[in-house]
Amino acid sequence: MRIGELSKLTNTSRRLLRYYEEQGLIVAERSPNGYRAYDERFVDRVLQIRGLLDAGLPTRIIKQILPCLDKPRVIYFPDATPEMIATLETELEQLNQRIECLTRNRDAVAEYLESVRDYRSSDAA
Repeated sequence: MRIGELSKLTNTSRRLLRYYEEQGLIVAERSPNGYRAYDERFVDRVLQIRGLLDAGLPTRIIKQILPCLDKPRVIYFPDATPEMIATLETELEQLNQRIECLTRNRDAVAEYLESVRDYRSSDAA
């Protein structure tokens, strides 16, 4: 797919996609006319990158984490400094807290929806 389509599917600007490419986070093939061509797998990859950036991780750490998201996995960690490990531990804890909060919210919405549906079906009877 071309950069415009990837941009649209991920709601990410073309400029930002080119930046991700410069940082080595995604890779584009070049067609004979010079246009960038991206594999379909980069839709998920860009969304993962955005999520990690939103979580506060710098691109240098994201670049090292990305292989963990691929299958088969080839993990490369020669630059794993104590600072990076501490950053990842903090990020992991924050992600776990967000997951717990989202799970509670999902369960509350599901319970509410079930109650509303039960009420409406008993009211209709």
